[in-house]
Amino acid sequence: MSDKQTTAHFLDELYEIIASRKGGDLEISYTARLFDGGLGKMAGKIGEEASEVIVAALRETPEHVISESADLLYHLLVLWAEQGITPGDVFEELQSRAGRSGVEEKKSRDQETDDGL
Repeated sequence: MSDKQTTAHFLDELYEIIASRKGGDLEISYTARLFDGGLGKMAGKIGEEASEVIVAALRETPEHVISESADLLYHLLVLWAEQGITPGDVFEELQSRAGRSGVEEKKSRDQETDDGL
């Protein structure tokens, strides 16, 4: 199995573990508490973790950026599980953008917003 396949497989496994914690014991599962807190709590944690990645990138070591990035990815996976979005769904979206200029892709999203989509 290649490193890419191993990484994707691990994210899928982690996602399944996270999703299985929905409705779990709030006394022992932090993930269950995030689900219980709803989208507002999840979104707040993503904002908090994203800010911590930024601070780490500007002021800390690469190891600290890795640690904070892992926290951010974990909280994204919780949000995805809450909304029924799989890592595969996100990877497909990224793949659909491959080969397109980032400027071109951004313009197409801005156009969709301008069109009221």
